[in-house]
Amino acid sequence: MALGKAKLAASPLLRSGRPRYNLEMPPRKTARSPHSRRITEERNAASKNLDRMSALEIVGLINREDAKVARAVGREIPAIARAVDEIVERMKAGGRLIYVGAGTSGRIGVLDASECPPTFGVSPNLVRAVIAGGKKALTQSVEGAEDCSGDGAHDLRKIQLTKTDSVVGIAASGSTPYVLGAMSYAKRRGALTIGITANHRSPLARAARIAISPEVGPEVLSGSTRLKAGTSQKMALNMLSTAVFVRLGHAYDNLMIDLGQANEKLRERAQWILKEASAKDVSAVTRALRQSGHDLRLALIMLKRGISAKQSRKILIESRGNLRKALEE
Repeated sequence: MALGKAKLAASPLLRSGRPRYNLEMPPRKTARSPHSRRITEERNAASKNLDRMSALEIVGLINREDAKVARAVGREIPAIARAVDEIVERMKAGGRLIYVGAGTSGRIGVLDASECPPTFGVSPNLVRAVIAGGKKALTQSVEGAEDCSGDGAHDLRKIQLTKTDSVVGIAASGSTPYVLGAMSYAKRRGALTIGITANHRSPLARAARIAISPEVGPEVLSGSTRLKAGTSQKMALNMLSTAVFVRLGHAYDNLMIDLGQANEKLRERAQWILKEASAKDVSAVTRALRQSGHDLRLALIMLKRGISAKQSRKILIESRGNLRKALEE
């Protein structure tokens, strides 16, 4: 019996009462104490005993909780639409769309910003994202980076924020100092401020001119806001950026008319888009793409109006890039 106890004590899984995996993880700093309990930090009654559930039970529970996210975002549609309209007006005046966040929220902002140039054919400078801790924070946690409000202001100052810009602060709790500092600076500069948070009573919601607050409730894994809160942020940004660029004319019908053509897959997609939009055969589409220098807008005008690339370019300039006007539709 004594030998058995000795063997158990020597087991790496039982030493210090913790699995070896946890022993080998880097030590964590103690988180700052919140002034009040945030809804994103509360415990979810449905996920109590999570560690005793089977894999099927865990993923089923996460799926049921995720189903609440779209409904929560849906309740914010009026605020999202208002934000879209105001961003569009500022972009027409030369403004940019700028996302600000820390951790998961910052990475989601970077993801959406990076997708806009290939999807809508816009400059990478038109939609920017700044994240607490800089590029290093894209792939790993940068301890304490989110705690300095001055850094948020500094990062916006570095990209020369102007009053025509629109700043979207993203923070699940709505209390991240880095984001709040950026929002305060943006307001002083006269920029449009929009807050995306899972807590409508948060400082971020109060600070923003437009608050988008999908309250998704406590997470399955308490405090892990990369789950429902993160999903709601991605959904809100999908709606914001897509609606903004569609309203600015970067789509024809529901087709990506300004799609980047950086690889073979995208070139094939561009050909398909032009074929769908023009109702012409593949040979006509291929010829128009070649003659237009693979400019989908010019190629579509050529095919639908039966004119040359030179004439199409002149008409598009005269219509100030409005494709529907250039097509007389």
